[in-house]
Amino acid sequence: MYEHFSARVNDKNINYSKLVINEKEQKILRNLALRVAELSAKPEQNRKKSLWLSHNALRRTKPLIVCDPENGWNEIIIEEKLECENEIPRYWEVLLRKEIFWGEKMGDDKVIEPYFDIPYIYSESDWGLHESRIGGDITVYRSDGGSYSWVSPITDYSELSQIKSPVINVDYVLTNRVIDFANQIFGDILEVRITMKHWWWSVGLTDELAFLRGLENIMYDVYDRPEDLHKLMSLLRDGTISKLNYLQENELLSLNSDGSYVGSGGFGWSNELPQKDFDGKVRLIDLWGMSESQVTVGLSPSMFKEFIFPYQLPILELFGLNCYGCCEPLNARWEIIKEIPRLRRVSVSAWADIEDMAEKLQDKYILSIKPHPAVLAKKNINEDKIRKEIRNILQLTRKCRVEIIMKDNHTICHNPMNVIRWTQIAQEEANYLE
Repeated sequence: MYEHFSARVNDKNINYSKLVINEKEQKILRNLALRVAELSAKPEQNRKKSLWLSHNALRRTKPLIVCDPENGWNEIIIEEKLECENEIPRYWEVLLRKEIFWGEKMGDDKVIEPYFDIPYIYSESDWGLHESRIGGDITVYRSDGGSYSWVSPITDYSELSQIKSPVINVDYVLTNRVIDFANQIFGDILEVRITMKHWWWSVGLTDELAFLRGLENIMYDVYDRPEDLHKLMSLLRDGTISKLNYLQENELLSLNSDGSYVGSGGFGWSNELPQKDFDGKVRLIDLWGMSESQVTVGLSPSMFKEFIFPYQLPILELFGLNCYGCCEPLNARWEIIKEIPRLRRVSVSAWADIEDMAEKLQDKYILSIKPHPAVLAKKNINEDKIRKEIRNILQLTRKCRVEIIMKDNHTICHNPMNVIRWTQIAQEEANYLE
């Protein structure tokens, strides 16, 4: 599964057993936590929350604006300027500084909350086979924006017998130690919560498919080995459902109907989730689900319908509300994906025909629009061009339920003002339309 663009805000390689902090670091983190708490108490947070609740319920609001510069965070929160020295305090410093930048400077519609989330600490086996990567020992996206290629392990379908469902092992002892560690540092300032965000990218299946079999092979398989490709997709579907059921049965799921990032853009605030019979134990039906298939953009709609969608659908049926899509244009696939039960949020990428998607979705779904991130990848952005693009988007979608999400940035050209000014322009246009 693809990792978050920013290795600096991805905890996959954090060694949580190194629970070391000195007096200076504790003071730094407490001061940062105090600032987050102050920002979360501002009246504007309740206003933003109300906007998201209405927006996600498909009631008309102003177009909502979110800017998450992803790998651009590496150029906003600069390594050399971090004050903590030990690994975990340094990582937490990044997370707190992100919230502060969002609350003080970004100016978008993200709600700043008085929480500090700690993930369950776990290990997970692969599918029995794993790709080898070329371009360095890369386990998360390279913070320098570089690329890599990979060699897929399934060279012959006789190797399908080696596919095994991933197994999750949670280290409850270490997880509780980390929770206690965070509470000792700033638990009197922010509520420390335990979360499981594991499944966010887990229900699309085709990222795993591409790594295991290879994109070029897949393009041939739909013609030359269709039955074998169906078998592989069945294994990925069943393994993913097994993994999700494990998380549910072991009470490892966390509600995402709050300020959690859901789908490929937007926040999860909702009065429809969890379900009315919710008794405190989080089930998949209490959550937003998400799927996409951007890596199969080269397949025709009919081939997507035959080889991909039937395997995604049984997984999406498990969730209470659903999001679909990421960077792939969904115009040609809309008649297929609109069959997803409880579909609410649909990605309209920079490669989609926005006018056509607006006509298709109208006010029955959220149009999660993703402008092209390249506009921020230069030292001095073209503000007139950005304003014109956003104004055009809002005119084309004026009868719809719209959010504009700036994301997928590999660089902001080391200029934090780029994201600040983009957000200001987007908000000006959104408020003008209102």
